[in-house]
Amino acid sequence: MAQGVVLVADDDADIKDLVAFKLENAGYSVLSVADGDDALRQVREQRPQLAVLDVMMPGLSGLDVLREIRADETLAATKVILLTARARDVDVDAGFSTGADDYLTKPFSPRELVHRVALLMGRG
Repeated sequence: MAQGVVLVADDDADIKDLVAFKLENAGYSVLSVADGDDALRQVREQRPQLAVLDVMMPGLSGLDVLREIRADETLAATKVILLTARARDVDVDAGFSTGADDYLTKPFSPRELVHRVALLMGRG
């Protein structure tokens, strides 16, 4: 039985596929998309418990998607992890001030990502 639904949004297919593979192996149902517009559509339609969003994507950025999620009270319970190459303090601060629950920089440890997902899903 799946432990919950996680959306993975990243325009880098290798990273998106790696994250999806690791999360599926950990027992999650995974929705995968390659841009921010599809990410927001999937969050609204499928209501995943958690979204892993790349910050820099075509269309809406991960921060744009996060803003939309936080502005919609029906989506407010959705946990969000930003997974990005943007590692400067100003970028991390922007992610958290926009409403991210966690922030992980690339390159990243897939094991660490799965652990953080588990913590946010209440399974850590």
